[in-house]
Amino acid sequence: MNKSELKARLSDLQWKVTQKGGTERPFQNEYNDCKDSGTYHCICCDQPLFHSEAKYDSGTGWPSFFQPVNEQAVGEKSDRSLFLRPRTEIVCGQCEAHLGHVFEDGPQPTGLRYCMNSAALDLHRD
Repeated sequence: MNKSELKARLSDLQWKVTQKGGTERPFQNEYNDCKDSGTYHCICCDQPLFHSEAKYDSGTGWPSFFQPVNEQAVGEKSDRSLFLRPRTEIVCGQCEAHLGHVFEDGPQPTGLRYCMNSAALDLHRD
């Protein structure tokens, strides 16, 4: 799918988040409090990204996961957009859509917090 077709299919917020590296508002997004079982997919290319079993309440206001479905599901990029300190951006492993960031303050077994934007995700419920 080319960029113009993708832009026509996505909402303005989904486009801003996935294609422009934006961030949605905390606590006011579709999946923050979602407890439904299923697999979260990339809103752009439908790549499976995270299982609901890896989702937890991080208290940040965004859906958070301690691991992706597999190592190829997501990619990492250095993000120096904030002056405070460098962050690690998480992108879709297939289409490189911006998903969110990963931090090293998550629960075991990984100790990671994949802090994602709901606008970049589509939950395929079981």
